[in-house]
Amino acid sequence: MYRRYTATTLVREVALILAAIIFAIPLVALVNVSLKPMNSGTGALSFAWPPTLDNYVQAWNQAALGSALANSTFIAVISVALIVVVSALAAYPLARVTRSWSRLTFYLFIGGLIVPAQLALLPLYTTLRDLGLIGSLWAVILINVGTGMPFSIFLYTTFLRELPMDYEEAALLDGCGPTRAFVSVVFPLVRPVTGTVIILNLVGIWNEFFVPLLYLSGSGNTTAPVAIYSFVSQYVTVWPLIFAGLVITVIPILVVYFSLQKYVIKGFAGGLKG
Repeated sequence: MYRRYTATTLVREVALILAAIIFAIPLVALVNVSLKPMNSGTGALSFAWPPTLDNYVQAWNQAALGSALANSTFIAVISVALIVVVSALAAYPLARVTRSWSRLTFYLFIGGLIVPAQLALLPLYTTLRDLGLIGSLWAVILINVGTGMPFSIFLYTTFLRELPMDYEEAALLDGCGPTRAFVSVVFPLVRPVTGTVIILNLVGIWNEFFVPLLYLSGSGNTTAPVAIYSFVSQYVTVWPLIFAGLVITVIPILVVYFSLQKYVIKGFAGGLKG
């Protein structure tokens, strides 16, 4: 259907262009500073010529970004995989069972979004210390799974409540058990919300700073954000190396985000319907 180009449309387009420019300014400054010589005295938005890639080489070597990125990737992949599996399995009975305990359990999970994480800081640390997990990547993974489950269960449950039961009922009539029906029929149908769960948790886990700093300190393990923080000291902050390290570490998460972006809005909108 053809729609006339009106003044309102023009205003909206101009507003969107201005918003895009505003959001692009920090990205331009980030890349610009990362390409400047170390002793350049120019501002963040003033282009220095010629650009140099030496900051990227120094950031990679001095912060040991290779091993840090490997640790971040391991933590992110395992954490997100566990969050998806556990949250989907937990949400299925919460969405399909209509008894009072199901709704109460759902609200208990949602309560995890309200309780501040700082309240569990000391008990979690002492528990993981007693288990001998301080300094291990699995300590960070366990915390990520625990903190990522409430919102993921909320998204899965509300999405499943909007999903018709016709296909899974047909699978049950054909002899499938509940587990087989969920794996073969239901889980493929919740692919949009799974993409949303993956990208939202992945971005948060990849950028997490405090948890790895606390639980991996003193060990040979580190993650990308903590490794980049090594360029910050009490008296000197090496901004070109910091910005170069940030550019390096943001590339993998951007690739994943753009490959899954079509699922993000679909899954998030479907999760909000309930």
